[in-house]
Amino acid sequence: MSAFITVLLLIAIVITLFVVGIHWGFRAPRQIENGTPQDLGFAFEQVWIPSVANKRLFGWFLPAGNATQTLVILHGWGSNAELMLPIAAPFRRAGLNVLLFDARNQGQSDAHSFSSLPRFAEDLDSALARLHANHPAACEKLVLLGHSVGAGAVLLAASRRTDIAAVISVSAFAHPEWVMRRYLQTVHLPNILIRIINRYVQWVIGHRFAAIAPMHSVCRITCPILLVHGTADTVVPLKDAHAILAHCPRPHLSLLEVVDAGHASVDKIEEHAPALLAFLREKADFKPSPRAPTPHTTTDYGA
Repeated sequence: MSAFITVLLLIAIVITLFVVGIHWGFRAPRQIENGTPQDLGFAFEQVWIPSVANKRLFGWFLPAGNATQTLVILHGWGSNAELMLPIAAPFRRAGLNVLLFDARNQGQSDAHSFSSLPRFAEDLDSALARLHANHPAACEKLVLLGHSVGAGAVLLAASRRTDIAAVISVSAFAHPEWVMRRYLQTVHLPNILIRIINRYVQWVIGHRFAAIAPMHSVCRITCPILLVHGTADTVVPLKDAHAILAHCPRPHLSLLEVVDAGHASVDKIEEHAPALLAFLREKADFKPSPRAPTPHTTTDYGA
C-alpha cells in the first residue's frame, strides 16, 4: 500500500511541476515605464482604467485639441505603453487623439493570475468603454493598432464590435497553435507533449485557439484592416501574414511588408507612418489635421 501511495505522490509531483513549468515558461515579463509622452513633447492625461476582476489599467491619453478621431494602441507581450510611443507620435502629430495603456500584468497595470490574447482583448474593451464614457466627442472615429499579441487582441476585439472604423495589425501571428508549436519545438519537446500543453493552455485561458486565431478574426471584421509585417521577423515569420491574407481574401484586408524589420522593430514601423496615415485617409476616410496641445493632467477613470 505504501508503494502505491508513493507512486501516486510521485505522479502528483510530476503533474504539479509540469503545470508550474508551463505557467512559469509562458509568464509575461513586466517592464515599467521610465518616461512619459512629455519626453516627446506631447501633452497628456495619465489615466487609470477599471478592467475586469476589479483590476486597474495604467495609461496615457494624448488629446489633440478638439479632434473627434482617436487611435487606441495596444502593446505586445512583455511590453508597455511607453515602448509604443514612437508609433503613436506620427498619429498624434497628424491630429489624432491617442490612447495608450498597459494590459494586465504589463507596465504599471495591476497584476492578475495570467495573461492571454483574450485578456488583452478584454482590457482593450475596458479602455474603449472608458474612452466612450470620458471622451465621447473623441469617439466619432476609432482606429485600433496592436503589436504582436496586442495585434491579435485588436483583431479579436474588432471582430466583436461595430464602433471601429479601421484596424492596423502589426506583426500578428496567424494562429496561436502555430506560435506555441514553434516555441515548444525550440526546446525539443516531443509532439505528444506539445499537444498536451496546447490543450492545457486552451483550458486555462478558456478559449479554443481556433476561436481566437487572427486568421479567423479578420473574417468577422467589416472595417478596413491593414496588416503590417517585417520581412526579417523571426519570432512571427512573414508567412503568418500571408496565411491570414490567404485564409480571408477580402478587399478591405491589405498587407504592408516592411523590409528588414524584425518583430520588435518599432523604429522601422515608425518610418512607414506616412503609409499608415494614407491607409486611414484612403480606406476609412480619416481626416487628421494638426491640433493645439492641451495641458498635462492626471485622470482616474475609475472615479
